[in-house]
Amino acid sequence: MASTKTPTKKQKAAEKVDILAAYMNHVLETGHEPKSIFKFCKEQNIKESEFYEQFSSFEHLKSRVWSTFHDHTIALMDKQGREEMGPKEQLLTYFFTYFEMLTANRSYCLLVLDREQIMKSGSLTAFKELRNRIREFAQELIQIGNIQKSSKFIQHPESIFSEGVWFQFLFLLRYWVKDTSAGFEKTDVAIEKSVQTAFDLFETAPLESLIDFGKFLWKETKM
Repeated sequence: MASTKTPTKKQKAAEKVDILAAYMNHVLETGHEPKSIFKFCKEQNIKESEFYEQFSSFEHLKSRVWSTFHDHTIALMDKQGREEMGPKEQLLTYFFTYFEMLTANRSYCLLVLDREQIMKSGSLTAFKELRNRIREFAQELIQIGNIQKSSKFIQHPESIFSEGVWFQFLFLLRYWVKDTSAGFEKTDVAIEKSVQTAFDLFETAPLESLIDFGKFLWKETKM
């Protein structure tokens, strides 16, 4: 009789249920989140302890979905040579890549955003982890930009820039939700113009860019 091999740690990890993916599939298939963690774990044939090893609640899990998109985005950028990109190119690449992630999961995103009225109510608890990650990323960008500036008098505060990038993301998210253009081309244009404006704010003549961006918003918010 052949001896049975003991599964390795890698094999055990591969056999584990992807709780994040399982939750998203449940929401898509049923239109709502599971009734309880107990029922969800039973449905997925996992122990509750396995769930709590990763998440403290469904609220925690939902927040992790958005921050996981961020983590995947940064990982892809690292593979593309992120360290060789300038701050502006990094921000452009980040938004383009992140919204590609959202588009690949658009059904889930729209369902959650609409059901919980996240964009209407202004309650952004589901974005808590994502906000922290985006602000940290934006602070890295402004640090690079400040190093390149010759005088401290023209350097810019990291906190203000990072908060601005966060609100920029929220604007783009709202825009993407409403975008009905083929391939979400209008969202791509919005990303390009908003990033151009953000960086023009740190140059000597931002007025032209701001006017251009304002005209764009005035026209496109009527869609």
